[in-house]
Amino acid sequence: MQKHGEQILEFLQNQQPDIVAFLKRMTLAESPSSVAESQDRVHDILAEYLKKLDFKTRPVSGKTTGRHLYASPMNRKRYSKNQLLLGHYDTVWPLGTLDEMPFVVKENIIKGPGVFDMKGGLAQIVFALQAIQALELPLHLTPVIFVNGDEEIGSRDSRRYIQMLAKRVQRSFVLEPSMGSAGVLKTARKGVARYTINIQGKAAHAGLDPESGASAIHELSFIIQQLFSLNDQEKGISVNVGTIDGGLRPNVIAPTSQAVVDVRVQTQVDAENIEKVIFALKPQVPGVTLSIEGGIGRPALEPTQENHALWMLAQDLGKEIGLELEEGMAGGGSDGNITSQYTATLDGLGPVGDGAHAHHEFLYIDKTIERAALLTLLLISPPVL
Repeated sequence: MQKHGEQILEFLQNQQPDIVAFLKRMTLAESPSSVAESQDRVHDILAEYLKKLDFKTRPVSGKTTGRHLYASPMNRKRYSKNQLLLGHYDTVWPLGTLDEMPFVVKENIIKGPGVFDMKGGLAQIVFALQAIQALELPLHLTPVIFVNGDEEIGSRDSRRYIQMLAKRVQRSFVLEPSMGSAGVLKTARKGVARYTINIQGKAAHAGLDPESGASAIHELSFIIQQLFSLNDQEKGISVNVGTIDGGLRPNVIAPTSQAVVDVRVQTQVDAENIEKVIFALKPQVPGVTLSIEGGIGRPALEPTQENHALWMLAQDLGKEIGLELEEGMAGGGSDGNITSQYTATLDGLGPVGDGAHAHHEFLYIDKTIERAALLTLLLISPPVL
């Protein structure tokens, strides 16, 4: 098979001014998850660029969040097999963040809210497709694009679309940021679950008649100990009681309490086992009842045979452009956790930099362009399985 690595990389390096200009427009269009209407502008900018690349775009309305974007080639063959490019344009940063954290280009670094997580990844999608068009590179699978506006808050609105697409494609490339200065690709991610445990007790005067009460806070102390005992460092299981609440005032036996629990696991089997234990919790304080809700929000992205084959392909292609790629596990979840349940998935293909969700957020321009070249090579590669 003909190698195109050097040609692609040179083309994209020459596009650096346009890539920076794109990133500036996208970053100045602040798009927090919590303000649905703010996402219209960044949606429209992305749609504008994709239409120039002969992609037809369709807005997908969210029930409680902003518009998502679906795009496919205008001249798409009717029965062609597809590959999915997956990203998000919502950020964790509230409107007005640019006042204290402005978009800045300094030498080889770009700073700004959301530039690393993950508007830089969206730039890679746009300019990888531009390279394919300009260089007339062959495609074995048709690229389709889905960019959502609620990834940072769990993709509850967009999950059904992601699942639907994942079932219909041969592979999925997730443009979330890479890890660390080495730009480690994410071939595994922990699954994420969230549970809320509500405890109902009985109020009574703490001084005059404490025996007639049933303390929900007393029960909560037992529950917390049971939950923390589920932690297993060797298996990569973390169970954290992140917030608690309860009681009325110091002189009243607490009639209610609540704990919100975050669970991270490396495998779906462990997720299901932990869930069984949590829903099987029984009260130890007489007169107290428990109500438990929640579940697995994002299943684990596991190193399946299909995922491993995609990683090996990326590792080989990286060598064409001088990249020695590494793989690793991320503790947080992404939409790659969802697609991995249905199709071969490679995550962390986005920018190289640091500071996701932090005030020093930035990306390296040269390394991010290299990742755009890698993405281009992946897109033009035939299926590996």
